[in-house]
Amino acid sequence: MRQQPRGDSRGILDPRRLLRDVRFRRRLPAAALRPYVELYWLIDWELAEPFEQQVLPHPAVNVVFQRGGDGRETAEVAGVGRELFRITLTDTGGVSGVQFRPGGFRPFWRRPVAELTGGRRPLAAAVVAGRRPCAGTDDERCTALDDLLLAWDPLPDPSTAEAMALAEEIRVDRGVLRVDDLARRHGTTTRRLQRLFLDQVGVGPKWVIRRYRVQEAIEQAAGEPVDWAALAADLGYADQAHLVREFTAAIGISPTAYARSLSRPASVR
Repeated sequence: MRQQPRGDSRGILDPRRLLRDVRFRRRLPAAALRPYVELYWLIDWELAEPFEQQVLPHPAVNVVFQRGGDGRETAEVAGVGRELFRITLTDTGGVSGVQFRPGGFRPFWRRPVAELTGGRRPLAAAVVAGRRPCAGTDDERCTALDDLLLAWDPLPDPSTAEAMALAEEIRVDRGVLRVDDLARRHGTTTRRLQRLFLDQVGVGPKWVIRRYRVQEAIEQAAGEPVDWAALAADLGYADQAHLVREFTAAIGISPTAYARSLSRPASVR
């Protein structure tokens, strides 16, 4: 079992700026929740001027608690976001968020997760039950999240376990480029995988493959200078132009323009 939360910056645009201007941390949930929950993410800020952050969402549901400067908290469920997410932070505040594994919210929601895709819904007061996950120390905030999710009483399901394993395979195995290949590898059909992913993850497997590839390209751009043609081949794109089209469609600017915009000197080929 993992001892540390994931340390990559996948999906976060200009991660160095985020870490410089606000307090961003990741924590693991209680052991009983780790089959379903990827990590908790905590953010706090005291800003003299507005701060805008952009994120290309993972194929995952988030439960988000936000505290404003007046101390009041809001709570919502955010379905898988298909579009680039933008948020502007002002003054003081904090967020305590739960990022579920792709498919991991299904045992809590107990309905097709596609119902949530692209939307945000207030979390029922009965579920929150007076807890304040944005208050206190990091340990206290994580304990409040643990208590809330454990009280939700997730129901294990073999279909959930299968969908989570397939989504993780897509994430870590760059050789997974086509849904029909993935189906053959597991002795099933593309039609069944489509139904499974829509029910459990909220989006289809082809969308998951494409999103993880673009996120990988974004993360590479934030590191050392990138050979875009080589990266395109490594990620399974038809050619560099194909990578550029998908990257630009996802975040609105080309890979080289994004690399130049980062909070560091950028040099790309």
